[in-house]
Amino acid sequence: MPTFCLTANHASVRGIMNGLFVTGTDTDIGKTALSALLLAELHRRGTDAAPMKPAQTGCVGNVPDLDYSLSMAQMEVTEENYVNMAPYTFEPACSPHLAAEMAGTEIELAEIVIAARTLASEYEFIIAEGAGGILVPLNHRETMLDLMQALKLPILLAARPGLGTINHTLLSIRALRSDGLNIAGIVFVASKPGEPSFIEEDNGNTIEHFGNIPILGTIPYCAQLAEPNPNYNDLPIPVVAEIEKIVNQLGV
Repeated sequence: MPTFCLTANHASVRGIMNGLFVTGTDTDIGKTALSALLLAELHRRGTDAAPMKPAQTGCVGNVPDLDYSLSMAQMEVTEENYVNMAPYTFEPACSPHLAAEMAGTEIELAEIVIAARTLASEYEFIIAEGAGGILVPLNHRETMLDLMQALKLPILLAARPGLGTINHTLLSIRALRSDGLNIAGIVFVASKPGEPSFIEEDNGNTIEHFGNIPILGTIPYCAQLAEPNPNYNDLPIPVVAEIEKIVNQLGV
């Protein structure tokens, strides 16, 4: 199985920031849960990590993704750091470019990069979470893929384990590689209860074979992950054990 380790030997890959960019094969794929779990586990290990949600939509009637991650890690931040963690927030639950347009503004990649670099000067590790999938537009010129290029962080790809994931995941891998981005691995996030079937097992093997990318693990279904203010310390042992295994493989 191919491996990827975020050690000091990969400083040239990471660029000036140490961290990960969590993206997904689609929207509602489990990116936020995965990002929050990573953050909480890194804090448990003593790493001063920070979450970042560069472009956040659907902030009315829902707990913002950033707040979800902060709750998971039981993390308190200053107002200034919060703004840098979520430089663009919008009320409508739609694509970031449309939400910004409806708000009479435009998302600027340079502003996000400045915010990320500011966070990197204060925190050891940045976990940036994308919005939607890889090619979601940020404005009328640039997509989430351009943001990944600008931040130069290794990519962690969240995917669903079930039917349809092979095509979506392999297409995502191809898009990321076509832009020369480094993929740290793939994590399946289960959104439905029940034991994995032979289909899910074969999906993982097939993606590893054709994508030449490791499946680092599968976050099992957990009803508590759907709560607005989860606490890592209250999660079931299988969930914590899986994220521990994933972080170990990443070498963080």
